Amino acid sequence: MASSNTKFILDESKTPRAWYNIVADLKTPPAPALHPGTRQPAVPDDFAPLFPMAIIMQEVTGDREVEIPGPVRDAYLTYRPSPVIRARRLEKVLDTPAHIYFKYEGVSPAGSHKPNTAIAQAWYNKQEGVKRLTTETGAGQWGTALALAGALFGLEVKVYMVRASYDQKPYRRNLMEVYGASVVASPSPDTSYGRSVLAEHPTSPGSLGMAISEAVEDAVGRDDTKYSLGSVLNHVMLHQTVIGQEAILQMEMAGEKPDVIIGCAGGGSNFAGLTFPFAGQKLRGENDYRIVAVEPEAAPSMTRGTYEYDFGDTARMAPMVKMYTLGHDFIPAPIHAGGLRYHGMSPLVSQLRHEGVIEAKAVHQRPTFDAGVQFARSEGILPAPESCHAIRVAIDEALEAKEAGQERVILFGLSGHGHYDLTSYARYLSGQLEDYEYPAEEVREALEAVPAV
Repeated sequence: MASSNTKFILDESKTPRAWYNIVADLKTPPAPALHPGTRQPAVPDDFAPLFPMAIIMQEVTGDREVEIPGPVRDAYLTYRPSPVIRARRLEKVLDTPAHIYFKYEGVSPAGSHKPNTAIAQAWYNKQEGVKRLTTETGAGQWGTALALAGALFGLEVKVYMVRASYDQKPYRRNLMEVYGASVVASPSPDTSYGRSVLAEHPTSPGSLGMAISEAVEDAVGRDDTKYSLGSVLNHVMLHQTVIGQEAILQMEMAGEKPDVIIGCAGGGSNFAGLTFPFAGQKLRGENDYRIVAVEPEAAPSMTRGTYEYDFGDTARMAPMVKMYTLGHDFIPAPIHAGGLRYHGMSPLVSQLRHEGVIEAKAVHQRPTFDAGVQFARSEGILPAPESCHAIRVAIDEALEAKEAGQERVILFGLSGHGHYDLTSYARYLSGQLEDYEYPAEEVREALEAVPAV
């Protein structure tokens, strides 16, 4: 029976003590990452210029659980467990028989789910004597989280922020600088790759693929520096599973089982964090759920891309991974959900999509802001533009339940708040928000540039 409560808050003692690794429950083993030069399966030492060995071993482990170190878990307790909230006012506005719940990650100091992996990565780097970290960021949530983690563990942080977001989100950039990070717009004059892009395209809006290339070049060029990634790779998905593990317990507190679980997906970290523990139950035959990944129509890797090996970055310096991709040369339109402007999708998320464990939907920019504003006016929380993608589909599911006269339990991930995205909302409210179409011809050309493996 459904609880009459609105908020479901776990005691600190229920904060997970281990991360969940979905690799242990997959139907088939994941395809190996390939060395970008030799195109042969990568071995742990191939990753050593980029990551500390503890992170590398987490990237390749098949263990179902990986213990969370005490100092990492202690840092989590600043904001974890995060709440699950029933959106009762939204339900009333929609006049739906559906019950809508959301897992709210905007309670973290950085305002999103990203510290779940930033804290872990910073700690492991600190343990191995690393002094400095480089990274990329789109909307700025990942850069903010790593800047915070760097401050917590005494690491210098250099952030290459995609130019489109650097211009759109100045306050997110300012927050990174408050935490002590150095932030530059990408493509930048600080790297050889950045200078080469600017020479050919001085007004380039940038892309996550470009920013990754710059951060990787910076890291491999210094002995005291490693690279830190906020999404896509297996160890990032692993660290985020604290979200879904908590949500399983909270839905039990609510007395309900989700029929559908929804998350926005750009590189996959927020989506995986919420859904992988549920997907693990599904793979083990313990429960069944519909699991839906929502991506932008302007960068629809899972709904329009191809499932093949591709580079994770534009300059082809990062390992090649098997994923849904639009081509590593693809530059998405400057949508305001900067965290979803990536040409590919996490290999693990891609594999679940390919094997039919999860679904994928793509939505346009304006309808997502329609949903975000409706959510804000009913529930009072201003969602990040990325999260608005999940809200859009959650509302659509609730309206479908109304049309069918069916009860339906919906759980979605609210990956972060939108307090630093007000310029985006201002464009929406003034009627100036663009609704970019998928540039099919550009994508075909980019895919043709991907070398065969």
